[in-house]
Amino acid sequence: MNDNKKQVVVIGGGEAWDTYEEYIEYLKNYEFTEDTIKKATSKRWKENLQDELGKKFQVIKPIMPSARNAKYDEWVIWFEKLFPFLNRNIILVGHSLGANFLAKYLMENIISFNITGLHLVAGCFGWKGGFDLSNSFVNIEKQCDNIFIYHSKDDDVVSFSEGLKYKKILPSAKFVKFEDRGHFLQENFPEIIKNIKDSTVLQ
Repeated sequence: MNDNKKQVVVIGGGEAWDTYEEYIEYLKNYEFTEDTIKKATSKRWKENLQDELGKKFQVIKPIMPSARNAKYDEWVIWFEKLFPFLNRNIILVGHSLGANFLAKYLMENIISFNITGLHLVAGCFGWKGGFDLSNSFVNIEKQCDNIFIYHSKDDDVVSFSEGLKYKKILPSAKFVKFEDRGHFLQENFPEIIKNIKDSTVLQ
């Protein structure tokens, strides 16, 4: 644990299925293309966060269990193993299923850390594998000083309407709408860098 640095915990996305048979069928039918190979080898904004935020921050990106066949209960176990290494003030960033995970976890749990920022990027609003959400988000707003929701209207993975659901259920959040970011797979994400830095200054 480094008490002198602002810690940013980043939870990435994944896939989830109702049954193991569905998962196997998905693997069998998945086709690699030039585009998927390009995506698999490109550097994305999550990998650049540490460099762009600078030395005052420590970015922690745990590899969540079985991301291709994610189970909420397994992710909880893994996520909580980080707690002994976290400072009192933390920033949480979730992308896609990772945003859904953080929303559900904070709905159901009161944690001892001060969450100075919660950033939900292209989050699905409830999913298979135990990632379902209720309509009670009160605990999230109680625990988080600053909440940001990011979604793009041309997201072809998680519908823009999912972002609007978060906006409705989290009225205190700042909703940041984009027209052309897709599922946020780009190399740079300057808006989230600015918001993380700005909310840190306000502490």
